[in-house]
Amino acid sequence: MTGCGQIVRRIGPMAAVLTAALALSDSSGQAESDRCSLPSQHVGMVFPLDHVDAAWTCRLEPIIAHYTTANKVGPIRTPLPESVYLYLLEHPVMAAALVNRLDLGLYKAELRGPEKFWATDGEGTEGIVHPLYQDRSTRIYYIEGTHDGRFLPRVSGKALVLFKLQPVKDGQGLDSMDNTMVAYLRLDNRLYSGLLSMLRPLIGNVVTRQVVKAFEAARRLAGVMRNHPDHVLFEATDPPGLPDEQVAFLKAALAELHNPGQKSGSALP
Repeated sequence: MTGCGQIVRRIGPMAAVLTAALALSDSSGQAESDRCSLPSQHVGMVFPLDHVDAAWTCRLEPIIAHYTTANKVGPIRTPLPESVYLYLLEHPVMAAALVNRLDLGLYKAELRGPEKFWATDGEGTEGIVHPLYQDRSTRIYYIEGTHDGRFLPRVSGKALVLFKLQPVKDGQGLDSMDNTMVAYLRLDNRLYSGLLSMLRPLIGNVVTRQVVKAFEAARRLAGVMRNHPDHVLFEATDPPGLPDEQVAFLKAALAELHNPGQKSGSALP
């Protein structure tokens, strides 16, 4: 018993020090998050950045406060009903696969964990995307990526991307979605710090062009889904086919898109 008592007495102070260190670490991390804040107003629109997990706040603040470029694109209309559009948005691997298989673009995407995915446009831009927040009308993403294109040497950077979504009727009365995007980009490359005043317009144009290209691919995908549902389903099931639950959703969505007056049942949320 005496030996045990000596061991306990020796461990006791050590445990106290470790506990205090952990508590200090947690409190300092919390304090750091408390020191960082994100504005909710962006180009006249409100985004609930206060709903983003506090652990991300201090990573996002420098992007907004010291951005290289800030871009607004939209609203751009995609002729898909809200339920279908949101499903594709929430399944980026599926959406990229359909665009690729239908020869509408070179996009690819892969899940890289439960809360992030890798994506590329197949033409020099790629990155890891972290979805940080979503509700029916808003999407907030953090992206770490690179661009290697004709107009710029290879650059890397971080971006905060804000989406505002609104269901509308198009000129033919079809259910559609209007998309407005606000993107803050901060380059990592210190090499260009002295050239930023000249590079900003070029970089801004590249960002805008990439976004418009992605929306154009989505618009073309919507057109094929409405006008050629059999072709879309063939590409979705051609080995290796999409997962069964995604094919089931796609069948229901295509049936409703091709026959708007006919509801397709419970497969659509």
